Amino acid sequence: MSTSVPLIGGQYAVDLSQPLPDAAGGLPAFTATDRRAPHRTLMAVPMKRHAPANILASQLSTDGITGLTLPLAHGPGPEIDGEAGYYVIAPLPEGPSLSSRLRPWQEAALIEFVLRPAAQALEALRARGLTHRGIRPNNLFQGAPNRPVTLGLSWATPPAMAQPAVFETPYAALCHPAGRGAGRIADDVYALGIVLLTLCLGRQPMEGLDDQAIIARKLDLGDFAAVTLGERLPPMLSDILRGMLAEDPDHRPTPALLSDPIGARGRRVAARPVPRAQRPFRLGEQTAWNNRTLAHAMAIEPAEAVTAIETGTMAYWLRRGLGDAALAVRLEELMRQQTLESLKNPKMMVMRAITAADPLMPLCWGPLALFPDGMGPVLASAVNGDATLTRALHEIVDSEAGGAWAVMKEERTPSAVHRTDARQRRAMLVTKGPAGGLPRLAYFANPMMPCVARILKHAWIASPADLPGALDGILAASPDSDILDAHIVALVAARSDRWLDAEIRGLTNPGDGADLALASISLFSALQQRFHPLPLPNLAAWAEARGQPLVARWRNRARRAEIKDRLKALAAEGFVPPILVLLNDPAGRQADLEGQRAAVAELARLDAALRDIADGEARRSALAMRLGQEAAAGIGLLAAAGTMILSAIG
Repeated sequence: MSTSVPLIGGQYAVDLSQPLPDAAGGLPAFTATDRRAPHRTLMAVPMKRHAPANILASQLSTDGITGLTLPLAHGPGPEIDGEAGYYVIAPLPEGPSLSSRLRPWQEAALIEFVLRPAAQALEALRARGLTHRGIRPNNLFQGAPNRPVTLGLSWATPPAMAQPAVFETPYAALCHPAGRGAGRIADDVYALGIVLLTLCLGRQPMEGLDDQAIIARKLDLGDFAAVTLGERLPPMLSDILRGMLAEDPDHRPTPALLSDPIGARGRRVAARPVPRAQRPFRLGEQTAWNNRTLAHAMAIEPAEAVTAIETGTMAYWLRRGLGDAALAVRLEELMRQQTLESLKNPKMMVMRAITAADPLMPLCWGPLALFPDGMGPVLASAVNGDATLTRALHEIVDSEAGGAWAVMKEERTPSAVHRTDARQRRAMLVTKGPAGGLPRLAYFANPMMPCVARILKHAWIASPADLPGALDGILAASPDSDILDAHIVALVAARSDRWLDAEIRGLTNPGDGADLALASISLFSALQQRFHPLPLPNLAAWAEARGQPLVARWRNRARRAEIKDRLKALAAEGFVPPILVLLNDPAGRQADLEGQRAAVAELARLDAALRDIADGEARRSALAMRLGQEAAAGIGLLAAAGTMILSAIG
């Protein structure tokens, strides 16, 4: 069955019944059509919620770059696998991928039809401050034999996330797949070098090895030696590949230089071989022969690294075994710094030691390795609920490890930007309530990441502007849904450009239930007022129900009944702002409180009057009794006197 609606950008339709398995470098892809130009052959590549794409690259202009598959549009489309779908629309590559018919190429064909066109496309990206990070045989396409290749689409996943380890430097391959970062154009040059070697051999180098074995071999032998391993290569290609696969990215030729292979061959920078110890250093299950493999061993065995640094065995081996006294001194300084710090952090010490041993290493923190520019996608992947990953990210951000990592590399890259970013991330992390924490940081760092709240499973909501309508539809089907989900609030907090800060703060310390109700109604009132001018009856009904604790605050019975009736009428109209005005009425509340105080005072006066009346009755009763007693006594005396007189007369 064809699912061709909704249209993306009002123009492109996706048909999930027609998959394109070889069109997107190993990623899923489906046929797409252009309603304005039905003859065009297009593809739609779905994004994943927890793997947001590079928005800057996705918005790249489509003109001026030859030999590169560029996105035409992106937007929500038909559901896929029971969840909301979001797709990148791009031209369908001409011809099959190079991996579909892998065979040995001649040197001349490699240079003319692969190296030159790919280098020209990379130079165009470099001029725009962008990288590709998706160069691999199944993502390069050739329309016909003896034709230039085209680089495939690269902007439907985080940078380099889909890259096999062999096509990445060992430092990037060591990272979390989402944390390899956009890197620099030298990383694309490296991947292109591995592609050239693959096409020259007619097979992928280091086949049969797992990722860890590939990383370890490259770090031990050097990248070029590890991937060639004695293979006989054409002389010119061999010289070019030595430069493209240089360990130091500063030593790799630029794409512009690669456009002239003869010049690139002649300007290769000779790198000094990494010193190798006469005997290895054992760290847990790892074996180190040089500073590169030592850094890798510390990243794999961080607990063992702490012991080796603290006991001095690592510094001893560096001096006696490797002959690197300078690195031994740096490790001893790190140990002293760890001792002096008021809050000891062994993970920070190991991270610094790794970077000191090999400045090209990523930020290594316990089981997690990443480059700081890959922090955003890793945060997005952690939203899935991986406790180990979440804990590591929290520690990295809270300790400002990104800044400390950059300081260790100050000689290669200025650290000021990294330190500023690290401080900003920590400030957001430590903010209390829904206005802070890792979820808000994830949404802030990934502008294209949608809200992952469970109730929004069937909607791709990446902007607060889309929330009111989506929530109204959800409440229509399930009125009891929790639309104050922490991820919904975090999304609004991260992408509202601070104009909802007051409402978000109200949710942080709400006080009693009535205060929380007012803060939540205030939030959705602001969203509807700014983004949705049409009625939202279900959201308004939710606000009516949510506002009952606020109605109960009114003491005047008649006024309370009047507000209830008015609230019901406003909810029927479908607008939350008037409901907020009715419930949040400071003047009316003040008058109600004054009326309550006046009523209490009047009641006290009446009680006093009644007490006075009660006290006066008692006094009058006592007086009457006394007077009655006196009168009775007087009458008795008169009667006695009369009796005596009559007796005397008689």
